[in-house]
Amino acid sequence: MRIAHFSDLHYCPKLAAEAERCFGFGVDQAIERGVDCAVITGDSTDHALDAHAPSFVALARQVRRLADHMPVVMLQGTWSHEPPGTLNVFRLLGGRFPIHVSDRIEQVALTPGGWVASGDWRFEAVPDGARLLLSCVPTLNKAAVAGLVGGAAAAAEHGELIARVMAGFGPVNTEAAALGVPTAGLSHGTVNGCETEHGVPMAGLDHEFTTGALFGARASAFLLGHIHRHQAWQGDGRVIAYPGSIGRFHYGEIGEKGFLLWNVNSTSATFEFVPTPAKRTLELSFAGAPDLETVKRLAAEADGAFVRVRWEVAEDARHGVDRAAIEQALVDAGAVEVKLEGRVLPVTRTRAAGIGTAATTGEKLSRWAQVTGQDAGPLTHRLALLETMEPQAIVEAILAGAPEVLLTPPLAVRPRNDVGSLEVAPARATMDLFT
Repeated sequence: MRIAHFSDLHYCPKLAAEAERCFGFGVDQAIERGVDCAVITGDSTDHALDAHAPSFVALARQVRRLADHMPVVMLQGTWSHEPPGTLNVFRLLGGRFPIHVSDRIEQVALTPGGWVASGDWRFEAVPDGARLLLSCVPTLNKAAVAGLVGGAAAAAEHGELIARVMAGFGPVNTEAAALGVPTAGLSHGTVNGCETEHGVPMAGLDHEFTTGALFGARASAFLLGHIHRHQAWQGDGRVIAYPGSIGRFHYGEIGEKGFLLWNVNSTSATFEFVPTPAKRTLELSFAGAPDLETVKRLAAEADGAFVRVRWEVAEDARHGVDRAAIEQALVDAGAVEVKLEGRVLPVTRTRAAGIGTAATTGEKLSRWAQVTGQDAGPLTHRLALLETMEPQAIVEAILAGAPEVLLTPPLAVRPRNDVGSLEVAPARATMDLFT
């Protein structure tokens, strides 16, 4: 059986142009090469879409094109991308060949009469006339597992559950192989040890699969979705593979984008990776403020590309970046899109040890100046003005252009000669007084 394997189409208004160009190319190739059936292993949409949304209509149109030339299987993907029920409408599209939507653990056989699904989670025996046997494990609800076994044990229990399901498919797939029927598994999830589209290894106990569990299904091929980077594993003629996302939906993604053309028989499988015309991205990163001359020099590579410029600057230098000039240089070079991302590093402030024990504001100011190496003289003088004069008097003196030492002096309180009485007298306005 020759199977066209697509995954992670992510149709939505924001990504529609990229998804449509790349998936449309893939559909054209599948039809031209005359493959026997098509499989989409989840995340056909990026989020919940209205039925009248142009991006949803575009996806339905492409799936219908496939169904006019070959049988199609669509697997339920991540629930946040494909809310439960999203794929139900595809059962109603029609076409010359049937579309089967798999949203539960099951086995599905392709027969001369169309797709036949198991009544339970697997067949008791291979259906008569089966030309292909698929073992389907769509995205599972981890919350349901956590509710049964508790949150702490949910990750380990989820992996063990998947392993038991895969092993349970084994006898039926072994029977199919003995009858000469090609077998394949379909699922949507994370294989422990795989790499993301940014080259980050995925390792941990909370991932759905291990390669050992997948090979335990004893299917000739295992067709996966969810991870956006193409990668594969082999063992005893059996193959596990992600095609990766159909297009380049984020900056920084490494590797080519495409889909897989599988050749699957009863005992082994091979595939061909077919690149799609995904958009080209370019990243320019600067440790400090972007250098405009460097940007102009690298702009030669920006023709026809989606460009992201990143930099890091201190808080006091944030306004020194000429964003408009950077964007214009890249647009003039032919960039399709320019995205500017500046990261502002906050200024680290030194805590003045012991400042909380100072009795007066002047003492606190002096302590701060000592710690930070500042000259406290001018600040101390101004602090004295603020403490001893009315704000209006200070403003009037400044507007009149009077030097600070000649500002109207504050009032000082001093005792009179007669005991028990006070008199208010002008204080001397000298630098000695304020310092």
